[in-house]
Amino acid sequence: MYQIVPVAPGEPQPAGGAGGSPLKKKLAHEGRPLVMAGMLGCVLVLAAVVAWCYYSASLRKAQLLKAELLDLNKDGFIIHNQAGAIIFSMTFRSGTLDLDSCTKEGNILSCTQSDSGKLNFFIQTVRPKDTVMCYRVRWEELQNKHSVEHAMAYNDSHWYGGAETATQYWPVRIQGEQEPQPFITSDVYSNRNAFGGILERYWLSSNATAIKINDSVPFHLGWSEKDRTLRFQARYQDSPFRPPEGQKALPELSYRVCVGSDVTSIHKYMVRRYFPKPIKVPSPEVFKQPLWSTWALHKTAVTQEKLLQYASDITKHGFTCSHLELDDRYTADYGEFDFDPQKFPNASGMFDKLREDGFQVSLWTHPFINYDSINFGVAVEKGLFVREPSGELPALVRWWNGIGGILDFTNPEAREWYSSHLRMLKLRYDVTSFKFDAGETSYLPRQFSTLVPLSDPSTFTRRYTEMAIPFSERAELRVGYQSQNISCFFRIIDRDSVWGYELGLKSIIPTVLTISILGYQFVLPDMIGGNAYPNRTTDGKNGLPDRELYIRWLELSAFMPAMQFSIPPWAYDNEVVQIAQKFTELHEKLVAPRVLELAGEVLDTGDPIIRPLWWIANDDEAAYKIDSQFLIGDDLMVAPVLEPGKQERDIYLPAGRWRSYKGEHFDKGPMYLTDYPVDLDDIAFFTWVH
Repeated sequence: MYQIVPVAPGEPQPAGGAGGSPLKKKLAHEGRPLVMAGMLGCVLVLAAVVAWCYYSASLRKAQLLKAELLDLNKDGFIIHNQAGAIIFSMTFRSGTLDLDSCTKEGNILSCTQSDSGKLNFFIQTVRPKDTVMCYRVRWEELQNKHSVEHAMAYNDSHWYGGAETATQYWPVRIQGEQEPQPFITSDVYSNRNAFGGILERYWLSSNATAIKINDSVPFHLGWSEKDRTLRFQARYQDSPFRPPEGQKALPELSYRVCVGSDVTSIHKYMVRRYFPKPIKVPSPEVFKQPLWSTWALHKTAVTQEKLLQYASDITKHGFTCSHLELDDRYTADYGEFDFDPQKFPNASGMFDKLREDGFQVSLWTHPFINYDSINFGVAVEKGLFVREPSGELPALVRWWNGIGGILDFTNPEAREWYSSHLRMLKLRYDVTSFKFDAGETSYLPRQFSTLVPLSDPSTFTRRYTEMAIPFSERAELRVGYQSQNISCFFRIIDRDSVWGYELGLKSIIPTVLTISILGYQFVLPDMIGGNAYPNRTTDGKNGLPDRELYIRWLELSAFMPAMQFSIPPWAYDNEVVQIAQKFTELHEKLVAPRVLELAGEVLDTGDPIIRPLWWIANDDEAAYKIDSQFLIGDDLMVAPVLEPGKQERDIYLPAGRWRSYKGEHFDKGPMYLTDYPVDLDDIAFFTWVH
């Protein structure tokens, strides 16, 4: 049988008349699927080749965007630990990378384009030692851009460092939403939302990671409680930072992230690598015996008669004294360098009498010369002041004692003029040293010029701290920026006579721990009981701090590197005097020898004298959150009572064998001692039994 294949109207007839050979028709019909299958096969093979090429390229790109334990993407980077857990993450907030512009050469991963134009971006991997891995990160804009911003996530870890603040917590707490603001030294007593007078661009994490922002960065810091991030920003616009002379105002954000095996060891590495060390230990007498200041007791009403009476009372009540500190105000006007003859009619005789009675005296000083001082005209004529931006006129500044000029410590002539007056005081009256007050960048005008231009305004603070070097045995500063090598005492900012975390008793341990982590170990924790300022004193009577607060403050201060009285114990009653005698003796016999031993080690290591509990318990989550206990070295733990009306407290003992001050032994740690009894005239402390 033949199959008749109908032809559609208009379709051409095949050759051969009636449609050609039936066999050819059959072969033609059956060949069509084979052709289509072949074509489809070719397409599939081609697709597979393309897919393989794409996969290979993607694989190469993925490998390209990895460094040791670090993964980079267009929006940021993450760092893993050896177990694969994420321990650090940074997000690029101001732009994204064009990954097609990225290359890898050796240990440097670099990119040349972002979504906004050309840039210089790189991450360089450095392994300085077997247990430490570091990453140098740099994002430099090469076209006009207002700012560069990266956001560091908390990653469920605890962070420490940064700056002294008015409300100080340990670890750092992120509260609210804060746009990045200049990270410069400020007086946090007068501006409680600013960064403090002691700060460094350094943070440390319980994840054994640390970050150090480079000195060249016009650095601004913000944060987000919602996102749980710290915001690191570089900018020159609307900022006190200035680009180096001759350079364009193109922002650059650069920093180092280092990862170690544990938080203590990575901090030790960072301190040895990036912080200068003091070159000597200050006067041992200040570590052993209390310093007595006139400030909280007499404020600016101090006179010759009151100072002599104060010294007499110290001796009469059986107290020792490293030195007396004559505070504000002993001069007739601010900016002068001799005694007001109305208040101190016989200054030379006063110093002779104090020396006979065994007292050394230091004097208060500051960088301001008020416009009504006889030295104001001298400083204008000599060009000693910080000036207005034009450089033509001295800039007037407002500080807590009036209006005047501020000395330009980048100017060698101003430094010598100021130092010469301090030397004159020292020579004329045998003054032992000076309390250098102020020095924060916040007291500079908003727009200013100095003889040596300052790219970073906080360099002014560094230059001011250098003025203490000739007097460093007993000198006192309240500011520090890259000043760890200044071998003097660094005082935390004035405290209010209150219990809480805002410049109160509870803030002392977090503040001392913070500035210790920043490399400042010779700490003066301000005056016992606070400054008794009006309206900033809890339940005080007759202008005094609350009695219980004063006693608990005294007990805590006895375990700090140095003790400082102003309001005297005898302003209360005989019981307070006896408690004060007990703790000044305990400080001298128990605490000071250990502190002096550790102070000698600071010169080589930079390790803190006052240490957090995690220093010896870095695998203990509870230790990372303790803010009311501390260590002196590795083996003396202190747990003061910091709550009103309490004669007990909970105490955390890390793993190890501990002996309490009462003679009890504890060797099953870590453990909590709940409601541990601590009488009003006691402080709980424990010694690690080796």
